Amino acid sequence: MNYTDFFKTELDTLRDSGNYREFAELERHRGTFPNATCHNGPGEVTIWCSNDYLGMGQHPDVLTAMHNALDRTGAGAGGTRNISGTTHDHVQLEAELADLHGKDSALLFTSGYVANWATLGTLGARIPGLTILSDALNHASMIEGIRHSKTARQIWKHNDLADLEAKLAALPLNAPKLIAFESVYSMDGDIAPIAQICDLADRYNAMTYLDEVHAVGLYGPRGGGIAEREGLMDRLTVIEGTLGKAFGVMGGYIAADATLCDFIRSFASGFIFTTALPPTVAAGAAAAVRHLKSSTTERTGHQTRVAEVRARLDAIGLPHIDNPGHIIPVMVGDPVKCKFISDTLLRDHRIYIQPINYPTVPKGTERLRITPSPVHSAADVDHLVSALETLWTQCQLARRPIAAQ
Repeated sequence: MNYTDFFKTELDTLRDSGNYREFAELERHRGTFPNATCHNGPGEVTIWCSNDYLGMGQHPDVLTAMHNALDRTGAGAGGTRNISGTTHDHVQLEAELADLHGKDSALLFTSGYVANWATLGTLGARIPGLTILSDALNHASMIEGIRHSKTARQIWKHNDLADLEAKLAALPLNAPKLIAFESVYSMDGDIAPIAQICDLADRYNAMTYLDEVHAVGLYGPRGGGIAEREGLMDRLTVIEGTLGKAFGVMGGYIAADATLCDFIRSFASGFIFTTALPPTVAAGAAAAVRHLKSSTTERTGHQTRVAEVRARLDAIGLPHIDNPGHIIPVMVGDPVKCKFISDTLLRDHRIYIQPINYPTVPKGTERLRITPSPVHSAADVDHLVSALETLWTQCQLARRPIAAQ
């Protein structure tokens, strides 16, 4: 077999389908985010698809904490948490996260992906007879963790309580079960019916595992997520979150009772055998969590900007998925046109929005995933809407009826 030819053919097929991904080489500008330099593109650009939803990656409290930690401790953690990598900064951050979610304990991982993969994989592998019931639109990290565990699993229709209950009712009441789902789903921006899922978990003797990665920092009076906003944190067995989105840094975590966290700490290979996050990162994340526990300015500004962008898109009839969250999926429905619009926005308008194509989303639902932030200006919004309107006309894409004013 000619391996190089095989790789090239597969990549050419991906390019021809419009699903080949290219990296924009970005350098964010401290203090002026969402502005950045695109080194392999047009130069100065505005980023409209970042998961740094609140701009906390630029916040003075975060940067000061990281500078101080670097001066205080040096660059790295020194090893895995079990050997030499548990630092005072890690312990402090875990305490902040446990407090944020009203839990006894929290456990840090190197990313949200690893947190899901390691925790679900360990629970599935080590709890005898466990069945994991997974929402159909769960993130790849959750799917991979469940698959890796080799435990029994059932996929329930997305946010469909009737389907979930039917699957729970078909299992023995005393059999171990875990319901795995997300609060805010990252591609459509919809929100799970958490209270009703908890009701079903109580009725059918199931644990609950809630991924809040696209909600922590953004919702709730202290940024604890949708579960905090709805007063449900105490009803959830495990809350999983990330430090790499609204908190603006890097890392993932779970929050749960002390025994469960200790169980994962003791048995999860994805925790045991990986080098710990640098103390500088832990210190910066702790500063972000602390700030957003007490400050509502960022969340209020974020919600205002999201509502403004939605209204402006409605005014020109651009189709986007209506949802109660902060993610605005502008629907293109064609992979080639989606990539063309993304490329043209970058080249001609200096607007960076990555196309979201298959396999991230199903074929026929290709989209631009727009994430407004409180650090986008009114001028930024004007420029974005004007550019999108021009390209929508150029590509002869369908529009929504425009409501009478």
